Amino acid sequence: MFRITEERSFDRLVLKLEGRFSAEGIAELDTCWHAAMETWDPESIWGDLSDVHLTDAAGQEQLTRMHRAGVRFLTRGVFMPEVVREIERSCRSFRKKVRSCVS
Repeated sequence: MFRITEERSFDRLVLKLEGRFSAEGIAELDTCWHAAMETWDPESIWGDLSDVHLTDAAGQEQLTRMHRAGVRFLTRGVFMPEVVREIERSCRSFRKKVRSCVS
């Protein structure tokens, strides 16, 4: 099972993901995320992954796209913090490659 809920405050929108985030949930998250970007600055959007128990490669790719656009993540436990660290490492590597291509 996978669920997304929105939690709004005056300065941020939190997309809270719960359950198993896999390829089946990507379309739902993508719809919520793009709708949020119409009214929120991407850096004001947070993804709460605290209650995500598992993600597959397709889910991780979606989270990477979101991170590259400016979304930040909240995590806890052992598994998801490591997934987010891997996403952050890949994004840093991606930025270095882009800078070297532009230079």
